[in-house]
Amino acid sequence: MDKDQMALPPQPWEFRAKPAWQRLIIMVGGVTVNVILGILIYGLVLWHWGQEVIPVDKMQHGVFCDPYMLEIGFKDGDKILALDGEKLVDFNIVNKLLLLNDVQKVTIERDGKQMDIALPAGLDHELVRKGVKMSFQARIYIDNVVDSVLADTPAMRAGLQKGDSVISINNIPVSTHQETQRIIGLHRNFNIDLEVKRGGETKNLILEVSKKGTIGYGVKQDRTKLPRVDTLHYTLAQAIPGGFKEAWSTITDYAVSLKFIFSKAGAKQMGGFITIAKIFPNEWNWWAFWEKTAFISLVLAFMNILPIPALDGGHVMFLIWEVITGKAVSQKILEGAQMVGMVLLLGLLLYANGMDFLRLATD
Repeated sequence: MDKDQMALPPQPWEFRAKPAWQRLIIMVGGVTVNVILGILIYGLVLWHWGQEVIPVDKMQHGVFCDPYMLEIGFKDGDKILALDGEKLVDFNIVNKLLLLNDVQKVTIERDGKQMDIALPAGLDHELVRKGVKMSFQARIYIDNVVDSVLADTPAMRAGLQKGDSVISINNIPVSTHQETQRIIGLHRNFNIDLEVKRGGETKNLILEVSKKGTIGYGVKQDRTKLPRVDTLHYTLAQAIPGGFKEAWSTITDYAVSLKFIFSKAGAKQMGGFITIAKIFPNEWNWWAFWEKTAFISLVLAFMNILPIPALDGGHVMFLIWEVITGKAVSQKILEGAQMVGMVLLLGLLLYANGMDFLRLATD
């Protein structure tokens, strides 16, 4: 953008004085390092910590469904066997595949019988529109006995006490904490009738659910009832290709997820610096730190190589044209493209961070 400098003859030490193929190598250098770094970190994470998986065939109690998944034909306790005929091994990837892979049918086991459930067209966009974060969770039989009540919450104000057993909500019987959370989450900003057993008596408490879908109590966690988690261990020789596989999966999944940007619901979920900060846990965790660092490195590589003027990808686009045709793009076109690219990037930056602050103000 320095027009005075650009009006002078190129000096031997200047970037613009180098052959197009050398300039192309320089422009992809940053992206290349980001990709290599992501692969390396993922590989070392696998080597040091291994990979945790939830074996699908060991999920004795099946899945716990989001309300929307109940609407389209699933039931709590279903055991997911395959997606579009491809057998599943790790339950951790089910929700991601449903969101990104345009799955047409899910093979399940229900009451000992195997059956297929056809998914509605546009399921991915409907999940985003409804704000469904987890279509399925592992079903957990944690008792519905109150272990703690938070101060200044609907539960405290209604008189809920430690030791109470929640037995129904709005006359709908509940037996596990997961069921209770699902029903409460459907009544944000509405009153509910919470029926509890206290000692030998039954009491009905009327309280208003918060806008976040909570009432302010917790139950005692029983780790023996959590789903089985296996850890796959990697040698260094196995970890490097494993890191490459993880990196490739991250980049391709991120690329596919960009389709949601062009929908109203997807655009509302965009975020900036605050959203990036929130992907890290509240307490320091080395595994999470390195795993998220690898993710960010790869996302930066992908975004930076997009053919948008002002990004490396924009320069690469013009340099490839120069390599193929032997003619450099005119300075006037480059200046105009640079300005357009900067406007787009600054607009995106303001919008994404603006959505962060909007969510802070309304949550």
